[in-house]
Parts: sequence; C-alpha cells; structure tokens
Amino acid sequence: MACFCTLASGSSGNCTYIGSGVGGVLVDAGISCKGILAAMEARGLDRESVGAVLITHEHSDHIKGLKVLLKRLQVPVYATEEVLDFLADRDYLPAGAKAVPIPVQGVGIGDLYIGAFETSHDSAHSVGYVAVSGNGKKMAVSTDLGVVTPTVRQAVSGCDLVLLESNYDRNMLMAGFYPYPLKRRIDGDIGHLSNEACAGFLPELVAAGARQVVLGHLSRENNLPGLALETSVSALACAGIDREKDYQIEVAPRYEPGSLIRL
Repeated sequence: MACFCTLASGSSGNCTYIGSGVGGVLVDAGISCKGILAAMEARGLDRESVGAVLITHEHSDHIKGLKVLLKRLQVPVYATEEVLDFLADRDYLPAGAKAVPIPVQGVGIGDLYIGAFETSHDSAHSVGYVAVSGNGKKMAVSTDLGVVTPTVRQAVSGCDLVLLESNYDRNMLMAGFYPYPLKRRIDGDIGHLSNEACAGFLPELVAAGARQVVLGHLSRENNLPGLALETSVSALACAGIDREKDYQIEVAPRYEPGSLIRL
C-alpha cells in the first residue's frame, strides 16, 4: 500500500515522506534532522524505510537539515546537477555522501519509480517529483511554482494524490509589509503559486484523476490555512465537483506532520 505524509510544509521548512510496502523516500529536508525523524516517529514511519532523499531545489527551506540527515540515514541524495553542485560548493553534503543527478528517465527506489519535472522558480534548477508505487498509485510533490506550466500539467495529470502549492493570498501579499520588489518576486512567474492560481488549476487536476489534494507551502505572513482551503473548495464547487464524492482535500500543517494518507 502506498502512503504519503507531509512532515513539515511552508515557507519555514518543507519535508515530505512518500512510501510503499517496501520502503520510501523523503522529498526535501528543510527542517532539522531531529524534527524530521520526530515527525516520522509521530506517524509511525520507520527511518530505516527511507531509501533516498530527493531535493526539489537549493533554497534554505528545502535543504536546512540535509547534511545532518544524510549523516544519520546514510542514503543517496538526488537532485538536478545544478542543485547538487550548489550543495557541494556550499558544504551542504557530508563527506562521502552519494549525490546522484536525477536521471531524465527517472529512478527506481525500492518499489517506487520516481521522475522529476521542471518547475518555474527562481533557483538553480527547480523540480517537482512524481512517484509511482508498486500498487500503481501515482503521487506528486508540486510546490515552488511561479506558474502552472504545460510541463507541470502533463507531469501531475492522472495522479491519485497531489501536494500542490497554495502559497499566498494576493490581497494579503499586496497589503502586507514586504518591500515591493519582494512582492513582485513572489507574485511573478518564477515565484510562488497563489491561492487563486492553485484553485484555478484544481478542477482540471481532479477531473484528470486526483482524489486526494494536499495544499502546501503556505506563507506564514501572506496566507491563512482556512483561506487557502476555502479558495480551493469554492473553485471546485463552482466547477460542479463535489468534495464528499469526488475528492478529499486538506492543508499541510506548517510545523508538524500532516495526515498519513494511504492509497
């Protein structure tokens, strides 16, 4: 049986567990190693089940705990070549770490088959990941998106579960205290995905097969969990998609593990 659980999600730090009957992987390590292992334990996830760590990109809220985590788990780390170069140059990898560029054709880890897809974000080379479990369930981590590109659409279409960014409410962002250049960066095509943009994509995503939606990577300053959820549910209702019958949705918590979703 496939399983999926966010261990932390938001602008403060990100880490997600994707697993199956014979192991799993972590996507990102943006909180401390201690926090990651404690979150796994809280959801009954065995640290020995982790076969690799996958990094979406090099921003601190995705790599903060990576070096210590790799020392503890002794597993390979996968990312794009540009991100691996960044990690090596800035001492984010422990001595002897096995750093592997994510292959274009994807990679098998345990009975998960994992592929990467490019995302539009201001980093060295940002990607999302799609994992297919041994029982055929397809799960995606798709955050740090300035915009939903055709590449993203193609990659996540047909997924059973999608963790999708719902980073900010545009009204909150524009009325907030951030300096204007930072507001423009967040709101731009290589920044983050707004509640409205996320909600606009969800009817297409659910129509393509997503039955579990997790809203993630919420901004602490420019969003509220209830607001993100309401925006998405309203858009789906307007599209004639019933929450009880057609899909399930939740917001990933910022500082603690989310629900352990079994597929």
